[in-house]
Amino acid sequence: MEANFAQRMQISTTWIDTGNLARKPTGFLRFSGRLKEQKRLQVFVSAQFRPVRDENRHRLASFEVSCSYNNSRVSTLESESLQDLLDDEALILKNKSQEIEPYLNGRCIYLVGMMGSGKTTVGKILSQAIHYSFCDSDTLVEKDVGVTSVAEIFQIYGEDFFRDKETEALEKLSLEHRYVVSTGGGAVIQDENWTYMRKGISVWLDVPLEELAQRIAAVGTKTRPLLDREPGDAYTKAFRRLSALFEQRYKAYENANARVSLENIAAKLGYKDVSNITPPMIAIEAIEQIGNIL
Repeated sequence: MEANFAQRMQISTTWIDTGNLARKPTGFLRFSGRLKEQKRLQVFVSAQFRPVRDENRHRLASFEVSCSYNNSRVSTLESESLQDLLDDEALILKNKSQEIEPYLNGRCIYLVGMMGSGKTTVGKILSQAIHYSFCDSDTLVEKDVGVTSVAEIFQIYGEDFFRDKETEALEKLSLEHRYVVSTGGGAVIQDENWTYMRKGISVWLDVPLEELAQRIAAVGTKTRPLLDREPGDAYTKAFRRLSALFEQRYKAYENANARVSLENIAAKLGYKDVSNITPPMIAIEAIEQIGNIL
């Protein structure tokens, strides 16, 4: 487990607040003269963790830091423990959520996006940050129908039946308050669903198709009824079908109130791809984008 964790966290990213780090005895940042004039900077961190522990069994880490402020760079952050990094990430989420929470007025937040875009994972992080409950619309449909998976609903009753049940679930959720809702990838194609989602705030998690195909191929397509019938290896059939679905849906996704683009986040970091962007970072970006429309 330890080895797997170290490998999985080989390269990671997060937000940290330099004002908070400056008060921590366990960390420091070396700034250029121009950046020293800034009292507080929000920065992205690319971290490479060394699987080494000190005498107190604390994990050691060193990281390269690139600053999002005008694409400027700072040199190196040294931290004694992985928990320092996680604490800073949690603090940024807490602070940003406190900024927007009074203006939400209890409105539900609906996450839309393609299958595999991380709506459930990001939704749970976001709901905890803003003190909302979390709900997966697919899970509501499964409980209503009395089956264990959406794939089973497709197999037994067909897609049209599922879409009708999905609309019923969103109608019920539109009467609720203080929920972050993870919607199905195809929920956006029904105009009636937008009638219900517009009672809250909709956020599109926009993930490149290549990344989506890689994620889905890694876990298999058995639980993805719209993908599993495609021929070829897991990645090829996932990418082929995702491309066709996105062509049908992208204009509907653009109806969302806010858009969280992983490519935009990667551009801020200077990354060539989005594979190193973590769910907490996406949740932070979602909070920022929601704040922009409140």
